[in-house]
Amino acid sequence: MSLIFDWLFSEYENTPTHFIVLEIIAIVFGFLSVLFSKKDNILVFPTGIVSTLIFVYILYQYSLLGDMMINAYYFIMSIYGWYIWTRKVDASHFIPIQKATPRENIKSIFIFIGTAIFVSVVYEFFDKWEGWISYMDVLTTGIFFVGMWLMAKKRLENWIYWIVGDLISIPLYYYKGLTFTSFQYLLFTIIAVYGFLEWKKNLNKPKETLLK
Repeated sequence: MSLIFDWLFSEYENTPTHFIVLEIIAIVFGFLSVLFSKKDNILVFPTGIVSTLIFVYILYQYSLLGDMMINAYYFIMSIYGWYIWTRKVDASHFIPIQKATPRENIKSIFIFIGTAIFVSVVYEFFDKWEGWISYMDVLTTGIFFVGMWLMAKKRLENWIYWIVGDLISIPLYYYKGLTFTSFQYLLFTIIAVYGFLEWKKNLNKPKETLLK
């Protein structure tokens, strides 16, 4: 058993304690945010904001620019999503979960391409290209940007992007030395599958409260 723990957590051997504590706090709030998202609960946004702000700091310290920008974008889109989700279709019902329109699917493609180009330029400008890891950062950044945009707009398809991005992130974050975060993405993948199924059952059903 000790050999397994040594293998899993050896990456933290020289990591400052406060980084580890902050990572765990960010993971807890990130986990809560995904659970609230699965339940179509407005608390997805305040919990997500706490998580993303902490991760922006951690990832900046690790010089993981692509991941840092993902979380900075999450913060911005959480504010936007918070506003969108609280809009009403009538006096007592909030906007429902819906499928993405053909136009939104086209926008998703452009968001992915635009994000990939932007992140590539940033890596080039700061001379941060580190082989395949950087290319994976570009790929996951594009995927997660689209996923977060669709979630903010309350579109079912957001879960598909989360599932794909989470699966890529599991081995990627372990390789980067963020073992706890790797476990987080494993849990995120499982929740995202259930989230997709839960949202699919509640398509086009406006809610009277966003706290359940």
